[in-house]
Amino acid sequence: MSYLKKVDHISYACEAGNIEKWAWFHIEVEGGRLINRIDDVRPGDPDSSMKIWCIDFGEFGIALIEGIDRAKKSQVTKFVDRHGDHSCQHVAYDTFDLDDFIDHLKANGGTPRGQVLVRNDGFGVLKQMFARGYSEGDAAEASFPEYCERPSVNGNADVAITFAEETGKGFYDQIEDAVAAGDEAPFFSFSAMPDDWEVPLAAPHPEYVS
Repeated sequence: MSYLKKVDHISYACEAGNIEKWAWFHIEVEGGRLINRIDDVRPGDPDSSMKIWCIDFGEFGIALIEGIDRAKKSQVTKFVDRHGDHSCQHVAYDTFDLDDFIDHLKANGGTPRGQVLVRNDGFGVLKQMFARGYSEGDAAEASFPEYCERPSVNGNADVAITFAEETGKGFYDQIEDAVAAGDEAPFFSFSAMPDDWEVPLAAPHPEYVS
């Protein structure tokens, strides 16, 4: 069975001073709509913060983030230093049942970054889980997956892509905590993968069969 429904949004890390350039590209060239603009998710933090601009494409969203360096270098700046401008920091996947998927994930060797973030985005309860990095290493420089579960309108229609300041701050805080704790463990251990596992070939989806 599939636990994932679709890609919810993709988050790109921008080099300092370039978030406007990439926003122009995604809006004027690709046809997205800016639905939220947060120029500082941690305005009271003397160490660091980030910007997050959110662009909606209807079926999925793009989040642009840019580091704000103060007393310390922002984790977003560190990520860009390692991977380059407009590099993909994470892809978020919409799940059918986040709690069930997390149980399944843990049973097979996966580890969340921190606690599930729960908030009300105006449509209902939204749950999000950020995982550790795909590879072992500095949490600020690692690409990672996000898994979420969005509420429904009238029980059947998916709610439009939404973002909020507390969510951006939430995952920023989780990565900062991991860096402070020296947590460089990878997201997945592959301990549950059988030694003799072979790729199961699925039948083509009827939509793609002529």
